[in-house]
Amino acid sequence: MANILAIVGRPNVGKSTLFNRLTQTRRAIVNDTAGTTRDRQYGHAEWCGKPFSVIDTGGWVVNSDDTFESEINRQVNLAIKEADVVLLVVDVNEGVTQFDMEVAHLLRQSKKPTVLAVNKVDTFDRQYGAPEFYKLGLGEPFILSAENGLGTGDLLDEICSRFRKDETDEVIDDLPRFAIVGRPNAGKSSILNAFIGEERTIVTDIPGTTRDSIYTKYNKFGKEFYLVDTAGIRKKAKVNEDLEYYSVVRSIRAIENADVCILMIDATRGIESQDLNIYSLIQKNKKGLVVCVNKWDLVDSKTTQDIKAYEHAIRDRIAPFTDFPIIFCSALTKQRIYKVMETALHVYENKFRKVPTAQLNERFLPLIENYPPPALKGKYIKIKYCTQLPNTQVPTFVFFANLPQYVKEPYRRFLENKLREWWDFNGTPVQLFIRAK
Repeated sequence: MANILAIVGRPNVGKSTLFNRLTQTRRAIVNDTAGTTRDRQYGHAEWCGKPFSVIDTGGWVVNSDDTFESEINRQVNLAIKEADVVLLVVDVNEGVTQFDMEVAHLLRQSKKPTVLAVNKVDTFDRQYGAPEFYKLGLGEPFILSAENGLGTGDLLDEICSRFRKDETDEVIDDLPRFAIVGRPNAGKSSILNAFIGEERTIVTDIPGTTRDSIYTKYNKFGKEFYLVDTAGIRKKAKVNEDLEYYSVVRSIRAIENADVCILMIDATRGIESQDLNIYSLIQKNKKGLVVCVNKWDLVDSKTTQDIKAYEHAIRDRIAPFTDFPIIFCSALTKQRIYKVMETALHVYENKFRKVPTAQLNERFLPLIENYPPPALKGKYIKIKYCTQLPNTQVPTFVFFANLPQYVKEPYRRFLENKLREWWDFNGTPVQLFIRAK
């Protein structure tokens, strides 16, 4: 595996800004509000041909009013244990603070290779404040401006010199990506933690706990893939903070970058209008879909009839697309959570299913002859040939007809339903085009 760099420090010293600069992304939310970052955020970076992983962490605080203080500090400890090198970021404008001293003490106890970066040295005069940080006992402080990039080259040289030698494995970025999406407090972070067997993301009863889209590499059923925990997506009218707005934007981007979306529905509340809005985002971006009804352990009546009625209600709200799997599970008791991942992998495979042209024509041409498209304006429509297009985002099929403009949507749905009946495209969207022969 590639080396891992963990970025730690007290709140608002510029850790997320540095994370975004090193990874050349905007995945971590940057804001002047202290405590913006809460979970561990992973990214990939490369310096002088050497790839490595970067972990952004929440700000270390003690005895504060922050509800998430203990959870954030635990995430920082987990990141330090996981890392090969730790980067302590401090603020030259604030000087050495009590929290800086506590984090430095924690790092000395961990005995992990540590590099000290004095951030926000945005002007020439500010560099004279750097020597004060020798008192942290972590060696020479490197001056840095994460905002404009000053000093990042020397800093990366030092970090890479501390990494383990002879690392040959490279980061794989073309792995399947499964985004866990839904309303706030539907159990997205809980189910991700249940999957991986550790507290990867912070879980509380407070809606909006997760802010960044958290990427976690996972290995199950002989497959490697990324699980993406996202912030809950609320109605636009209820998004009244800048931070929440950016969190929702990142969730939408996670949907755009995903292969399969796991839509979490709260079993105690049922499917609501906001679930349909999130589904419309998934459909618009042509992503695979697995509907996961979480908190099933809190439902009193769980008979077969109840399950069928619940399924029917969901499919009825999402219609006309009804060919998707529904899993009833509980992140708390871990009931059927691995079935969710197994199903998501199956949906991912369905996205790449290829149907030979000979089989398509063997099935469809007799069907079309017996049930042709309705005549329009006295003109009869004849479909003579069909094939699947190669190298498309989702399975795409073309039917060649003499009068393609007269084939209406109901007949397209008839063809799609037959396609899904004969071949397994469960959970994945398909596209049908009628073209002139």
